[in-house]
Amino acid sequence: MKNLEGVTRPDQYRALALSTLAFTVCFAVWTIFSIIGVRIKQDLGLSETEFGILVATPVLTGSISRIFLGIWTEQLGGRRVFSILMLVTSVCVFLLSYVETYWMFLIAALGVGLAGGSFIVGIAYTSYWFEEERQGTALGIFGAGNVGAAVTNFGAPFLLIALGWERTAVIYAVVLAIMAVVFWVFAQEDPMTMARRRAGTRGTSALTQLEPLRHPQVWRFALYYFFVFGGFVALASYLPRYYVGAYDVSIAVAGTLTALYSLPASVFRAFGGYLSDRFGARAVMYLTFIVSLVCLFLLAYPETRYAVQGKEGLIEFSLAMPLWGVVVLTVLLGFFMSLGKAAVYKHIPVYYPNNVGSVGGLVGMIGGLGGFFLPITFGIVLDLTGVWTTSYMVMFVLVAVSLVWMHVAIRRMERRHIPELSEERYRYLPEVQDSTDGNRRKTGETDARP
Repeated sequence: MKNLEGVTRPDQYRALALSTLAFTVCFAVWTIFSIIGVRIKQDLGLSETEFGILVATPVLTGSISRIFLGIWTEQLGGRRVFSILMLVTSVCVFLLSYVETYWMFLIAALGVGLAGGSFIVGIAYTSYWFEEERQGTALGIFGAGNVGAAVTNFGAPFLLIALGWERTAVIYAVVLAIMAVVFWVFAQEDPMTMARRRAGTRGTSALTQLEPLRHPQVWRFALYYFFVFGGFVALASYLPRYYVGAYDVSIAVAGTLTALYSLPASVFRAFGGYLSDRFGARAVMYLTFIVSLVCLFLLAYPETRYAVQGKEGLIEFSLAMPLWGVVVLTVLLGFFMSLGKAAVYKHIPVYYPNNVGSVGGLVGMIGGLGGFFLPITFGIVLDLTGVWTTSYMVMFVLVAVSLVWMHVAIRRMERRHIPELSEERYRYLPEVQDSTDGNRRKTGETDARP
């Protein structure tokens, strides 16, 4: 990339470190309702559906805001947008401590949710600092900022018990404001923004940036992210309530067990970026979906009692997933979801190098909406059925649909490039780049990348 002329490795590492740290703090703020929401539910006597809406509301703002935050980052630069976003959100989090009614909590949660929009700002900002062959790893490291959910799930319960949820919100607001100042002082403008300013040109118009969204491929990537990221956010918000209700543990224990899920679902995203660079994003996505199907099938199986007629009478037994089994399976699920999150965003700068902000914003928005709709769906199906494992059933259906659509799309792409495949159903072929999708540069050869 010509914009990287004069950029040193220390420059790249500083940009990556600051954006990752800022995203970690933002993500911790974004998921704060997963912990304080449990106490608020008890104080206000909320139903499961009302609790699901409260937990999901910040995700709505964080998701929808990604599309225009991505565009603004393309136009104004990530340093400016990231800093202002954190300052505005810190004010919203601080005001949360003065709220008393359920409807005011929902309004305040909309402001807190702006923290989730930081993801696309950081994705665009970070991607412009690195060469194409290193973007997958760099974006994977940045995405490990999802560990902020684990920070909240582990630390917030202790703050909640010691100080109450109001002071917990104030502490979060102060930390976020400090991070905004640190990022503004120490971060540099990304190379693309600097090159544009030196040339005296304006940023790409919003209409031009949105043009790639007409490609079905973009929406397919969005569905993948709806599961690997939206599902991650949904479970990180829902699991504390699930552990408290289904296994009758304390909120501190529930937060710790949820942190065990959130941690691998976050930190191994960097490893997913490396695997995507090394073996291709499609291979990582196949692995993610297949393992997730197995984990979710086992998690979704409800406690069941059987009576079998034996030679000497009825033989009764039951099948139920023990608490340790749920913890192990959710940790495994989180690990592979983290790989999938990195693989999805490996696609975007490769297929759409000039529209990372807008395309990444849409994919992030749809993925984030998964974190909004899924907790609400979990609450509704739980209220309707009374079966705790229905949340996993919903996730199982989602990943099954994603896997089928991905496989069908890839097979069609291969057959367009190699007509002979219409007669061969079982032959394995490497990945083929579809030159009709997106604005990827033509290479004139079979591409082993995503």
